[in-house]
Amino acid sequence: MPIPKRLAGQTLNFRVPFAACLLWAATASTAFAQSFPSDVPAPLQVPGRQQLVAKALGVGVQIYTCGPSKDDPQHYVWNFTAPEATLFDSTGHRIGKHYAGPSWEANDGSKIVGTVKAHVDSPAASAIPWLLLTTKSAASNGPMIKSGTNGSTEVAGGKFARVKMVQRLHTVAGIAPSMPCSDTTAGRTARVPYTADYYFYEPMH
Repeated sequence: MPIPKRLAGQTLNFRVPFAACLLWAATASTAFAQSFPSDVPAPLQVPGRQQLVAKALGVGVQIYTCGPSKDDPQHYVWNFTAPEATLFDSTGHRIGKHYAGPSWEANDGSKIVGTVKAHVDSPAASAIPWLLLTTKSAASNGPMIKSGTNGSTEVAGGKFARVKMVQRLHTVAGIAPSMPCSDTTAGRTARVPYTADYYFYEPMH
């Protein structure tokens, strides 16, 4: 894919044919249509007493910024910045969005912020890793409620309000650009298309 020449600090939008985007979505949604993912690697398995409460196909971009490597500041690399995707249910209806945090926000206003617990390389070298994430914070579309003897609080309502774990599976594309990154192009960003299936779990009552 030819890369247009841009000035440092500007954004590169990686464009692909529309038919290819449809193929990506169709490939990623093969397992998405199932009730439960059947091909989850052992490190990404959800612990017991968790129930699947939502599934979503994420279609969007992985955003990278050219800058110093965290391990070697003298070496410049494409650092991951954030995801930016729309979430769809199995019927193709938009149910929310995915953005920096990493955060998932449902149309009803409930949202979670996750942290990576485990990752496994995708079966495809051209795709971003599969992940298991735990929820480190949550917000509901309603008031907070008290629960437990220690006075802890939990969010009240919304699709994602009680989600505690998220799996990112069946990823397609989205890896960092192969184009050069150096001190002369520092600050340049790249938006790389990707798709992934997201599975959301909450504790059983």
